[in-house]
Amino acid sequence: MAEFGEILQNIGEFGLFQKLTLAALCFPNVGESFLSASFIFIQSDPERHCNTDWILQADSNLTTDEQLNLTLPREEDGTFSRCQMFVPVDWDIGDIREYGLNETTGCHNGWVYGNSLYEATIVTDFDLVCDRENLVRVAQSLFMVGVLAGSFIFGPLAESLGRKRTNQISAVLLFIFTVATAFCPNVYVYMAFLFMVGVGGGGYRVNSMLLVTEWVGPSKRSWGACMTQIIGATGQCILAGLMYFIRRWRLAQLIMAAPFAVLVIYIWFIPESVRWLLSRGRTEEAKQLIIKAATINKRTVPDSLLEQIAKNDVVQKRGLQVIFRSSILTRYFFIVLLGGFSVSLAAYSLYLNVGNFGLSIFLTQLLFGVFEITAILLAMWLLEVFGRRKLFISTLLTGGLASMLILAVPKGQAIAVTSLATAARFFLAWAGSVSTIFMQELFPTSVRQSASAFEAMAARLGGILAPLLNILSMYHWSIPTAVFSSFALISGALCFLLPETTRKELPESTDEAENNRNVTSTKTENLKQQSTKL
Repeated sequence: MAEFGEILQNIGEFGLFQKLTLAALCFPNVGESFLSASFIFIQSDPERHCNTDWILQADSNLTTDEQLNLTLPREEDGTFSRCQMFVPVDWDIGDIREYGLNETTGCHNGWVYGNSLYEATIVTDFDLVCDRENLVRVAQSLFMVGVLAGSFIFGPLAESLGRKRTNQISAVLLFIFTVATAFCPNVYVYMAFLFMVGVGGGGYRVNSMLLVTEWVGPSKRSWGACMTQIIGATGQCILAGLMYFIRRWRLAQLIMAAPFAVLVIYIWFIPESVRWLLSRGRTEEAKQLIIKAATINKRTVPDSLLEQIAKNDVVQKRGLQVIFRSSILTRYFFIVLLGGFSVSLAAYSLYLNVGNFGLSIFLTQLLFGVFEITAILLAMWLLEVFGRRKLFISTLLTGGLASMLILAVPKGQAIAVTSLATAARFFLAWAGSVSTIFMQELFPTSVRQSASAFEAMAARLGGILAPLLNILSMYHWSIPTAVFSSFALISGALCFLLPETTRKELPESTDEAENNRNVTSTKTENLKQQSTKL
């Protein structure tokens, strides 16, 4: 019986076929990074005052200063109130000047905004200020809930429908609702559409990464997950320039949808995972794809190997029971889940707080993107040099320590805080790459997609809790940083219990997963030696 690892040795572990598939599946991540990154380009407390144009009916010749003096109360520091106005009255202007107004109320007629960093944001378009200010955090969390739901729905669904079909459905949802979000009439429709964007994004991210991984051989497997993240980090750099020149969120939203429009055109031509086809007993389709991949890679597949493929048995599906029936796999599962959760909680908490670091938000965003690209490029190289386990431990611990050190920096030291936050993001991005690869390499094919989906869900749960955790800063500014830093440090310590998976074939059964693929690795080495002799 021929295993797919042996087949890859013949058709090429990372030939032109795999490179084209990787490029096609990674390209939309330029736009995917826009979806969550755009949240930081929201001025949560813009300069504003209540719209009091009602008084112009009494005297249309009032200057702006006169209008504000007559219609707005002042705060203790002498500035005009941002959330209160005097109750409108049906008096003539002389009586208003003589007796003045005393009774206050909320801003019934909206707000007038001034000196904003952007021309239009969801805050100014939907008036998310004063008693509606927390809706910004709700929208951020709803997006991450959508990503979580997408991972939960499309992850396990890929085990029955296949990686290709679930990617197609996710891509269509992502494009439709990204465009629709730009035309939302109010914040509630916006949040509903944003949730659906998250559903499509979560489903596409988890399935596209796995589809790439299952086509690539062990020597280049880390490249799939790392290239996906590099493209996303590149999107963050592009976003900094995009929002600097285009400061209207609706237009920016439409531009963000462009990569997804291209994706919807070519997603129908992406190949299915041969590993999944073989696990479902669809050997004829698998053979055709293997021959196609070999042809594009300018390799040949021996007829004897193709005949052995037909003898593969259909894997019986038992879902995550495969993991929980093994104490070893259960331990691996929860350690990597906690690692993914901790990385996401820390990274998003830092990211959504970027406007409070003190430096230019555009510069900080660019630095985050540049350093994330650097981190992932280093990961692609060092993952093969030092292995998964050592890098996962070191990056989690270093990222947690760097973020914890922010607590020791005196307030007002913008450069020091930004440097530590950027360093923390650097190592956390690195750890995120390893977390994704670990989850795909530790578990057998029959549950690999479900395990990866749960890892993605754990990460999204961290993203959901990040904006809510940042709210705790109202009690003390150090609480969010102390919490997410502690999670990263604890996760890094627990990773000492994980095995090394570098340059080992993906396991096809529970036994192979428990034994960390030692037997199959030997098979692969024997096959290489035989090929060399021939």
